Amino acid sequence: MRLATWNVNSIRSRVDRAIEFLDRHDIDVLALQETKCRDDQFPFERFDEAGYEVAHVGLNQWNGVALVSRVGLTDVETAFSGQPGFDKNAGESLIASPVVESRAIGATCGGVRVWSLYVPNGRALADPHYAYKLDWLSALRDNATNWLTNDPAAKIALVGDWNIAPTDDDVWSPEFFEGKTHTSEPERAAFAAMLDTGFRDVLRPFAPGPGVYTYWDYTQLRFPRKEGMRIDYILASPALADQVTDACVDREERKGKGASDHAPVIAEFTD
Repeated sequence: MRLATWNVNSIRSRVDRAIEFLDRHDIDVLALQETKCRDDQFPFERFDEAGYEVAHVGLNQWNGVALVSRVGLTDVETAFSGQPGFDKNAGESLIASPVVESRAIGATCGGVRVWSLYVPNGRALADPHYAYKLDWLSALRDNATNWLTNDPAAKIALVGDWNIAPTDDDVWSPEFFEGKTHTSEPERAAFAAMLDTGFRDVLRPFAPGPGVYTYWDYTQLRFPRKEGMRIDYILASPALADQVTDACVDREERKGKGASDHAPVIAEFTD
């Protein structure tokens, strides 16, 4: 199986690029984040014409996640157990009836349980969205722990835009991000806690060291100046991680007119 994850930053704007990407890399399963559309606006027919099934959840022009598969798509879930919600009108604190946003979708594809995840950004360290982000990650970690406790041999991939750079090697300038989200100690601890469950970052063994990025801001010429971050990941359960034969970032997808500000991450698994 060849699995990829990509924060596409609007599927309606980049559906042609997505279809071409699937063909160019011979992708079996593609997890998308930030589709930025409702379910009735998603271009299902384009993927159907290319031979792929799609499961999507999107509530409005924000967020939105999808799974695109040509190896089966069953047992779809549009949230994980206990997934926290957030109300954008909450003011200084979360409220009693938050909205569960379209940030997670899971399905079984070719015998692998794949989750496309768009972790909350956090915005700023003092923002209520930051507390929401940490709660969201905590709930996801609890689910990951339970899944592996219940079935240590389970093949599960937790993939997507995690909005965390877990080490200084994963950002172009640690000093630039000091006092900001994505590199704070609690966020990095939350990511480390995910790895403590047994899930593995499958890209790192194939792309060690600094300078391996998946995101470059549109402003300040960040991409040509190589000022990026690694915040998109494929985390695989132990049984699945043992089957990884290759992994890479398709940096070429960040180039050219109309590119997303993220590049896809690709991993290949043996049967």
